[in-house]
Amino acid sequence: MALGVQVTFDATDPQRLSEFWALVLDYEVWNPHDGREPWEVFGVDLGPSRTHRDTWSAVVDPEGRGPRVLFRKVAESKTTEGRVHLNVDVSGHGKGTEGWRKVRDKADALVAAGGTVVREVDEPLGRCLVMRDPEGNEFCLR
Repeated sequence: MALGVQVTFDATDPQRLSEFWALVLDYEVWNPHDGREPWEVFGVDLGPSRTHRDTWSAVVDPEGRGPRVLFRKVAESKTTEGRVHLNVDVSGHGKGTEGWRKVRDKADALVAAGGTVVREVDEPLGRCLVMRDPEGNEFCLR
């Protein structure tokens, strides 16, 4: 059995980023009052300064298959390019016009939500749109 994983982003505005990434991943913003682990329980191992709701936000796969994505508040803004990014499979590995239309439609929705298209990549290994979330974290839609 594979080990579980959680993806964690440093953020200046965890709530805003969780709402954006819920849209990216077709996830939902985690509600600590829905019977799952409450924020206070989740944050207890992180120290007393990290238990307040405004220092954390998260998104979860509504079907429970994908990893939780956590956003933790930090004081400093992102200043350099990250060395890790997510590739989001919007097309469902669809080839051709239909798959690319799904990518472009998702990109349009993400731009309306505060994302930025950086560039289009079309090379022998694949085609994608490189984007940035509202705090500058890069990811690819493919």
